[in-house]
Amino acid sequence: MGTNNNIDHVNKNNNCNVASMYSCSQQSSIEDFYSGGSVLITGATGFVGKALVEKLLRSCQGIVNIYLLIRPKRGLDPDSRFRELMKNPVFNRLQKENPTVLSKVVALAGDVTEVDLGLSEKDQERLKNEVTVIFHSAATVRFNERLKDAVRLNTQATHNVITFCRKINNIKAVVHVSTAYSNADKRVIEEEVYPPPADPEGIMHCCETLSEYTLDHLSQVLLANKHPNTYTLTKAMAEWVVAQHAHHIPVALVRPSIVTAAWREPTPGWVDNISGITGIMMEIGRGTIRSIICDQKYIVDIIPVDIVVNTLIAAAWHASSYRTNDVKVFNCTSGTQNGIRWDQLGVLTLRHALEHPTRHVQWYPGFTFRTNRVMHFIYEILFHFVPAFVIDIILRAQGAKPIMMKIYHRFKSAAKAGEFFSLNEWKFCCDNQKSLSYDMAEYDRKEFETNVKKVQWDDYVKNYMIGIRKYVLKDSNSTLPSAKQKLKRLYWLHKMAQFLTIFLLIKVLCFR
Repeated sequence: MGTNNNIDHVNKNNNCNVASMYSCSQQSSIEDFYSGGSVLITGATGFVGKALVEKLLRSCQGIVNIYLLIRPKRGLDPDSRFRELMKNPVFNRLQKENPTVLSKVVALAGDVTEVDLGLSEKDQERLKNEVTVIFHSAATVRFNERLKDAVRLNTQATHNVITFCRKINNIKAVVHVSTAYSNADKRVIEEEVYPPPADPEGIMHCCETLSEYTLDHLSQVLLANKHPNTYTLTKAMAEWVVAQHAHHIPVALVRPSIVTAAWREPTPGWVDNISGITGIMMEIGRGTIRSIICDQKYIVDIIPVDIVVNTLIAAAWHASSYRTNDVKVFNCTSGTQNGIRWDQLGVLTLRHALEHPTRHVQWYPGFTFRTNRVMHFIYEILFHFVPAFVIDIILRAQGAKPIMMKIYHRFKSAAKAGEFFSLNEWKFCCDNQKSLSYDMAEYDRKEFETNVKKVQWDDYVKNYMIGIRKYVLKDSNSTLPSAKQKLKRLYWLHKMAQFLTIFLLIKVLCFR
C-alpha cells in the first residue's frame, strides 16, 4: 500500500510539472486525502482537540463525518459534554461562515481506557466501516498523577486505541499526539522513538496486579531514571507502544512542546484554559504573581495551538502518502527555529498586560524571574500568600465566597510541577517538522501553515493577552476604559507601598 501511494504521489508531481504551475498551486493534496472519508478523534474536548475539530471542518470540507469519543466526566454524560463542547467560542467562526458543516460532528459514548474503547457493538461497526483517519489526543496532562492512573490514561489508553485501529477496514493513517518532553531525560531530542524507560507491557501488567503501596515504590524507582514526573514517563512508554505497530498501519507521532494560544486560527489569541503558561500569564496580568522560579536565560519552547493542529492534519496525510514501516516523528517545537527566552516572554507579557488590563486586576503588575529559592520563598509569603489571605478575609466580611487562597494554592502547585521545565532547556531537532511544509502543495502550505518561523512574538503575545482577557476572564472591550482607570489607581497604591516599605526599612536601620 505504501509503495503505490508513493508512486501515485510521484505521478501527481510529474503531472504538475507538465501542467501549468498555476493550476498545480491551486490543488490540495491534503483536502483530497480527507475527502470521502471519516475521522475519529479522542480527546476532542481538550484544548488541542477542539481546535483540531474546528480546523478539519473548515479546511477539509470533503470529510463525511468527524466522530468524537467522549466519556462521562464530573457528573456529565457524553451527550451533555458534547453540547457544551459545541458552544465553545472556537466554533464561532464556523457558526458565521458555514454553520451547516457542524452537523458532521457526531459524539460517541466511549472510553479509551477500556477494551474496544468502551464502544457499543453498533458504534464499533460504524467506525470500522467508515473511519479512514484517527487522531489520538486523549491523555492526562497532570504532572503529579499517581503511576497507576498515569499508565491507565496515557499508556494503556494508547495501547487500546492502536489495537482498535488495526480493526478499521480502510485505515489510511493514525496520528498519536505525544509531547516534546516525553524524553526529558535527554538534552538533545531527535525525531525518533527512543527505547522506553521501562517495558510498557510489564508496567501495564504491574498496574493491574500490584497494590498502590508497591506501585508508589515502583514509581519512585522509575522516576529516579531522570524523568521529572509520571506524565513524561508514561508518554514515553506510549510512544513505544505506537512504534511497535508502525509496520501494520501508517502511523505518525507529533510531539508539541508547550501548547499556547492561537496564532491565526480560528482567531488570533483564542485560548480556553488556564493550564501552564496561560495561567501564569493571566496572573501576571492580574498582578497576583510577583516571583517565579525560572532561569530566564533559557528558551521557553512555546508553540501556538493552530500550528500544532496543522501539523497533526498534515502528518496524517504525510504518513499515508510517504508510507514507511517506521513511525514518522514530528517535533512540533519553536526553540531551534524561532526561539524566545523566558525573560523576553516576561517583558512582552508585562507590556501587553499594562496596555490591555483586565477589570479583574488585583495589584499593579510586576514580577521577577529568579533561581534563588530563599528569595522566592520570602516573596511568595509576602506577595502571594499574605495578599490572598487578606483578600479572602475581606470577601468573607462582605458575605462573598473566599477564592484567593484556593487560587494561591492551585498556582503554587502548578508552579512547583513546572519548575523542572523552567529550570532546564532542550534542543529539539525539527528536520521532519520543517520538511513537512516542503512536501506540501503550494495551496496546502498556506492553508495548513506549520512554519513557526513566521510567528512575530511581540504581536503574538499581544493577541495572547487579549485572548486571555476575552476568552478566559470574560472581559469585553467595554470594560477596558474602567480597567485602565483601576490600573492607574493601583499604580499609585503600589508606589505608596514601595515608599512606605523603604521608609520603614530606614527607620529600622536608624533605630539600630
